[in-house]
Amino acid sequence: MRFELYTEEKDERTVFITGNFNNWDPRDQAFRLKQLDPSSYFIEIEDSLLPEEIEYKFTKGGWENVELDQYGSITPNRKVKKSAEKISDTVRKWRLNWGPFKDEFFPTAEVISEKFYIPQLDRYRKVWALLPYDYHTSGKNYPVLYLQDAQNLFNEGSGFGNWEIDKKLSVLAEYGRGDIIIIAIEHGSEDRIKEYIFDNDNVANGSEGKKYIRFITDTLKPFVDKNYRTKKDRENTGIGGSSLGALISIYSGFLYPEVYSKLLIFSPSLWVEPDNNFPMMSFRVPFKTKIYLYGGGMEGSKMVKRIRIFEEYLKRWEKKNLFDFEFRTSINPEGTHNEFYWSQEFPRAIEWLFYNNTENPVEVKPQQQSIKK
Repeated sequence: MRFELYTEEKDERTVFITGNFNNWDPRDQAFRLKQLDPSSYFIEIEDSLLPEEIEYKFTKGGWENVELDQYGSITPNRKVKKSAEKISDTVRKWRLNWGPFKDEFFPTAEVISEKFYIPQLDRYRKVWALLPYDYHTSGKNYPVLYLQDAQNLFNEGSGFGNWEIDKKLSVLAEYGRGDIIIIAIEHGSEDRIKEYIFDNDNVANGSEGKKYIRFITDTLKPFVDKNYRTKKDRENTGIGGSSLGALISIYSGFLYPEVYSKLLIFSPSLWVEPDNNFPMMSFRVPFKTKIYLYGGGMEGSKMVKRIRIFEEYLKRWEKKNLFDFEFRTSINPEGTHNEFYWSQEFPRAIEWLFYNNTENPVEVKPQQQSIKK
């Protein structure tokens, strides 16, 4: 069958077709379109590879670069019967790195406290809550994800850039995947390394990770559950971060599996624990825990290798009946150790951890009619 595509929005990105014939892989090289001229593309797919009822979309290499309608809104899946033999389509606009971002879906950022007291460490910290765009009108209860290093998550002007999680949450909300509260805890500047190192005085003199974990689990979470409409159970509670923030999140999940069922682990500083000697609580029945692991191929020679070794340890611990793990590992060969790549990965991690999606939710229809201006 021949698929033809016309699009006036031109750039250097390669165009792919994806659908129910390739498990909705948005960057499958076997389904890359050939370019006829600056606006026209085509691909011919063997009939044997196609179901009778074909559902499909066009992307420019990922769901962050998927087709949109003329108003920048989600398009429903395209549908055609294989018997048609040829179909011609038009794409008006394309996403670019998840954008455009719609103001009406942006989360509400609230400062929980400029100086939230940490009794375990006898110091204070700024803590944020990012609430779903409809939080104040819905009356719903929401799952919660606790994230480290709030300075680098959504505030413009961060010295290292930021994850832009407010923008990414707006995209997720547009797809019907925005029902989640993010609690963002600012790091302690000069105390950051000590607080994110669990128990290794060779790395941080006077490591305070044990106390920091207890702060989030025993002090902050009860406060959040009391003051916000949260789903308090472990099935709806996650924790995560990047680098050392990812490392302390691993400890949190392993020591308090009765509290956290979902771990978002980006570029973890596993060099601190080269032997993966993570302490674990022993429970009679192992807790089912989901772990989303991400690393970049350009983060240094050992990042991906350490993540793969960590994977093997997860499997060993599972065999010992310590945990019931479900984990997904995503490696970006081009990824470096910075916020841009963590930002790219964030929506995929949220969807998999909280919505059981392996990729962008292709089956979801637009949440509202496009506003025609």
